Amino acid sequence: MSDGARRDLDGLHEAVLAWGAANLRALPWRATRDPWAVLVSEVMAQQTGVDRVVPHYLAFLERFPTPAACAAAPVAEVVRRWAGLGYNRRAVNLHRCAVAVTERHGGAVPDDLDALLALPGVGPYTARAVLAFAFERRVGVVDTNVGRVLARWEGRRLRPAEAQALADGLVPPAGDGRPWRWNQAVMELGGRVCARRRPRCAGCPVRAWCGWLATGLTPPDPADGSAGVSARQPAFEGSDRQGRGRLVDALCRGPVAVADLPAVMGWPDDPDRAERVAAGVVTDGLAVRDGPVLRLP
Repeated sequence: MSDGARRDLDGLHEAVLAWGAANLRALPWRATRDPWAVLVSEVMAQQTGVDRVVPHYLAFLERFPTPAACAAAPVAEVVRRWAGLGYNRRAVNLHRCAVAVTERHGGAVPDDLDALLALPGVGPYTARAVLAFAFERRVGVVDTNVGRVLARWEGRRLRPAEAQALADGLVPPAGDGRPWRWNQAVMELGGRVCARRRPRCAGCPVRAWCGWLATGLTPPDPADGSAGVSARQPAFEGSDRQGRGRLVDALCRGPVAVADLPAVMGWPDDPDRAERVAAGVVTDGLAVRDGPVLRLP
């Protein structure tokens, strides 16, 4: 970000907020300030596209409208309700989080950063997202889209502490929901305009503040390897993740014989791999071994 642009924070705020007002998608979690609903949406959206999340989010909250309702259910039911989202370990962590909220905080998601970070499965991004989107606190959130925007605005790769400090410092003063609207708008801008590939700079409302654009988009892209910007996922086809997913899907339908693991997981000629990956599923709390079978907890 150039020195002149850096000084014009009021202009940056107004440009981003105006763009957000006209372009934010009508996602269901943007219509609520319920901390549990926000927390569920953030956990579901980790490494999963928004279009896939929406129907699961609505169905999950219909069954588990509060942390207490989720905590009271068996882990197996929470995993079954999660089926289709992938990364099923998140379902177990969310159940553990619901139990902790119920036992430590009387069923109310806390509004304190340290208390949020102490919950199972809640990391720095998720904790700040709850504060920003449920409690409308003046904190910056840094997901992969925001991390990409910040690095390009600065025109250089950012370390984690730098990215978080920059995000916090750019949030406009409270009032009229501005911190909430700012964070949502920057995330949307990163997802729809400041894309990882082929950023649409010509239509960007804040191109005057972009340090990378000021260089003529000279390689390398400062977002590559910058804090908060996720690396490209390895291929799913044939991966351990695919085998895990097949096993969890099968477990949602009923117990699976240990002898059948290679066939169920798609590796009929590699029983050692099936056994190894299945052991990880058990370690992660997604299954228990009961004699000759695996089943949901």
